[in-house]
Amino acid sequence: MGAGKTTLGKRLAVHFDLPFVDLDAEIEAHTGAGVALIFDIEGEPGFRRRESALLEECSARNGVVLATGGGAILDARNRELLRARGFVVWLQTDVEQQLHRLSRDRQRPLLQAEDRRERLQEMARVRDPLYRQTADLIVPSHAHTPARACEQVAALIEAHWQRAAQARSA
Repeated sequence: MGAGKTTLGKRLAVHFDLPFVDLDAEIEAHTGAGVALIFDIEGEPGFRRRESALLEECSARNGVVLATGGGAILDARNRELLRARGFVVWLQTDVEQQLHRLSRDRQRPLLQAEDRRERLQEMARVRDPLYRQTADLIVPSHAHTPARACEQVAALIEAHWQRAAQARSA
Protein backbone atom coordinates (compact mmCIF):
# COMPACT_ATOMS: atom_id res chain seq x y z
CA MET A 1 0.00 0.00 0.00
CA GLY A 2 1.44 3.32 -1.06
CA ALA A 3 4.43 1.75 -2.79
CA GLY A 4 3.50 3.17 -6.20
CA LYS A 5 2.21 0.02 -7.90
CA THR A 6 -0.36 1.80 -10.05
CA THR A 7 1.84 4.75 -10.95
CA LEU A 8 4.82 2.58 -11.81
CA GLY A 9 2.68 -0.10 -13.45
CA LYS A 10 1.20 2.42 -15.90
CA ARG A 11 4.66 3.69 -16.80
CA LEU A 12 6.06 0.18 -17.25
CA ALA A 13 3.12 -0.71 -19.48
CA VAL A 14 3.94 2.24 -21.72
CA HIS A 15 7.66 1.37 -21.67
CA PHE A 16 7.02 -2.25 -22.70
CA ASP A 17 4.05 -1.34 -24.96
CA LEU A 18 1.65 -3.53 -23.00
CA PRO A 19 -1.82 -2.92 -21.61
CA PHE A 20 -2.06 -1.95 -17.95
CA VAL A 21 -4.55 -3.66 -15.63
CA ASP A 22 -5.21 -2.47 -12.09
CA LEU A 23 -6.90 -5.29 -10.19
CA ASP A 24 -8.78 -2.96 -7.83
CA ALA A 25 -10.13 -1.00 -10.82
CA GLU A 26 -11.21 -4.28 -12.42
CA ILE A 27 -13.08 -5.23 -9.25
CA GLU A 28 -14.81 -1.86 -9.23
CA ALA A 29 -15.71 -2.16 -12.93
CA HIS A 30 -17.15 -5.66 -12.46
CA THR A 31 -19.15 -4.79 -9.35
CA GLY A 32 -20.12 -1.20 -10.06
CA ALA A 33 -19.00 -0.37 -6.52
CA GLY A 34 -15.85 1.08 -5.02
CA VAL A 35 -13.44 -0.98 -2.97
CA ALA A 36 -14.44 0.86 0.23
CA LEU A 37 -18.14 0.08 -0.33
CA ILE A 38 -17.36 -3.58 -1.01
CA PHE A 39 -15.43 -3.70 2.27
CA ASP A 40 -18.36 -2.02 4.06
CA ILE A 41 -20.93 -4.47 2.70
CA GLU A 42 -18.99 -7.73 2.39
CA GLY A 43 -16.05 -7.18 4.69
CA GLU A 44 -12.51 -8.10 3.83
CA PRO A 45 -13.35 -11.78 3.19
CA GLY A 46 -15.93 -10.83 0.54
CA PHE A 47 -13.53 -8.44 -1.11
CA ARG A 48 -10.75 -11.05 -1.10
CA ARG A 49 -13.04 -13.60 -2.80
CA ARG A 50 -13.76 -11.10 -5.57
CA GLU A 51 -10.08 -10.20 -5.80
CA SER A 52 -9.05 -13.85 -6.18
CA ALA A 53 -11.66 -14.51 -8.86
CA LEU A 54 -10.53 -11.53 -10.92
CA LEU A 55 -6.86 -12.32 -10.37
CA GLU A 56 -7.54 -15.74 -11.87
CA GLU A 57 -9.06 -14.05 -14.92
CA CYS A 58 -6.61 -11.16 -15.30
CA SER A 59 -3.48 -13.23 -14.75
CA ALA A 60 -4.55 -15.55 -17.58
CA ARG A 61 -4.19 -12.67 -20.06
CA ASN A 62 -0.97 -12.63 -22.06
CA GLY A 63 1.23 -9.58 -22.20
CA VAL A 64 -0.17 -7.25 -19.54
CA VAL A 65 1.27 -5.28 -16.68
CA LEU A 66 -0.94 -6.16 -13.71
CA ALA A 67 -0.99 -4.19 -10.46
CA THR A 68 -2.59 -6.13 -7.65
CA GLY A 69 -3.68 -4.76 -4.33
CA GLY A 70 -1.18 -5.38 -1.55
CA GLY A 71 -3.41 -7.97 0.11
CA ALA A 72 -3.78 -10.22 -2.94
CA ILE A 73 -0.65 -11.99 -1.75
CA LEU A 74 -2.39 -13.28 1.38
CA ASP A 75 -4.13 -16.12 -0.48
CA ALA A 76 -1.90 -19.11 -1.30
CA ARG A 77 -3.70 -19.74 -4.62
CA ASN A 78 -3.11 -16.12 -5.64
CA ARG A 79 0.60 -16.51 -4.92
CA GLU A 80 0.66 -19.67 -7.05
CA LEU A 81 -1.10 -17.89 -9.92
CA LEU A 82 1.26 -14.93 -9.78
CA ARG A 83 4.36 -17.13 -9.76
CA ALA A 84 3.09 -19.44 -12.50
CA ARG A 85 1.67 -16.83 -14.85
CA GLY A 86 3.80 -13.76 -14.46
CA PHE A 87 6.99 -12.03 -13.56
CA VAL A 88 6.39 -10.63 -10.08
CA VAL A 89 7.96 -7.37 -8.96
CA TRP A 90 7.72 -6.40 -5.31
CA LEU A 91 7.98 -2.65 -4.78
CA GLN A 92 9.39 -2.85 -1.30
CA THR A 93 8.54 0.12 0.89
CA ASP A 94 8.84 0.83 4.57
CA VAL A 95 6.20 2.03 6.99
CA GLU A 96 7.65 5.57 7.12
CA GLN A 97 7.32 5.91 3.34
CA GLN A 98 3.79 4.53 3.48
CA LEU A 99 2.76 6.92 6.23
CA HIS A 100 4.14 9.84 4.24
CA ARG A 101 2.60 8.79 0.92
CA LEU A 102 -0.78 7.91 2.45
CA SER A 103 -1.00 10.81 4.90
CA ARG A 104 -4.00 12.37 3.15
CA ASP A 105 -5.64 9.15 1.99
CA ARG A 106 -8.85 8.46 3.91
CA GLN A 107 -10.37 6.02 1.41
CA ARG A 108 -8.43 2.81 2.04
CA PRO A 109 -10.50 0.48 4.21
CA LEU A 110 -7.52 -1.23 5.82
CA LEU A 111 -6.15 2.13 6.97
CA GLN A 112 -9.30 3.03 8.90
CA ALA A 113 -7.50 2.47 12.18
CA GLU A 114 -6.78 4.54 15.24
CA ASP A 115 -3.04 3.92 14.87
CA ARG A 116 -2.10 3.83 11.19
CA ARG A 117 1.55 3.12 11.97
CA GLU A 118 0.64 0.07 14.03
CA ARG A 119 -1.74 -1.17 11.30
CA LEU A 120 0.91 -0.80 8.60
CA GLN A 121 3.56 -2.48 10.76
CA GLU A 122 1.27 -5.46 11.36
CA MET A 123 0.45 -5.71 7.67
CA ALA A 124 4.17 -5.65 6.82
CA ARG A 125 4.91 -8.32 9.43
CA VAL A 126 2.39 -10.67 7.80
CA ARG A 127 2.85 -9.73 4.15
CA ASP A 128 6.57 -9.08 3.68
CA PRO A 129 7.59 -12.77 3.94
CA LEU A 130 4.88 -13.64 1.40
CA TYR A 131 6.02 -10.90 -0.98
CA ARG A 132 9.61 -12.11 -0.60
CA GLN A 133 8.71 -15.73 -1.39
CA THR A 134 6.61 -14.75 -4.42
CA ALA A 135 8.69 -12.01 -6.06
CA ASP A 136 10.98 -12.61 -9.00
CA LEU A 137 12.42 -9.16 -8.44
CA ILE A 138 12.54 -7.02 -5.29
CA VAL A 139 12.88 -3.30 -5.91
CA PRO A 140 13.22 -0.87 -3.01
CA SER A 141 10.63 1.87 -3.45
CA HIS A 142 12.62 5.00 -2.68
CA ALA A 143 11.76 8.63 -3.13
CA HIS A 144 12.63 8.60 -6.85
CA THR A 145 10.47 10.36 -9.33
CA PRO A 146 8.06 7.98 -11.09
CA ALA A 147 9.99 8.43 -14.34
CA ARG A 148 13.30 7.50 -12.72
CA ALA A 149 11.75 4.55 -10.88
CA CYS A 150 10.31 3.29 -14.18
CA GLU A 151 13.72 3.51 -15.85
CA GLN A 152 15.37 1.58 -13.03
CA VAL A 153 12.71 -1.13 -12.79
CA ALA A 154 12.52 -1.54 -16.58
CA ALA A 155 16.30 -1.93 -16.73
CA LEU A 156 16.22 -4.56 -13.95
CA ILE A 157 13.42 -6.46 -15.68
CA GLU A 158 15.22 -6.36 -19.01
CA ALA A 159 18.46 -7.56 -17.40
CA HIS A 160 16.59 -10.40 -15.72
CA TRP A 161 14.98 -11.42 -19.02
CA GLN A 162 18.37 -11.34 -20.76
CA ARG A 163 19.92 -13.59 -18.10
CA ALA A 164 16.96 -15.96 -18.34
CA ALA A 165 17.24 -16.11 -22.14
CA GLN A 166 21.00 -16.76 -21.92
CA ALA A 167 20.43 -19.53 -19.39
CA ARG A 168 17.82 -21.17 -21.63
CA SER A 169 20.12 -21.06 -24.67
CA ALA A 170 23.17 -22.37 -22.81
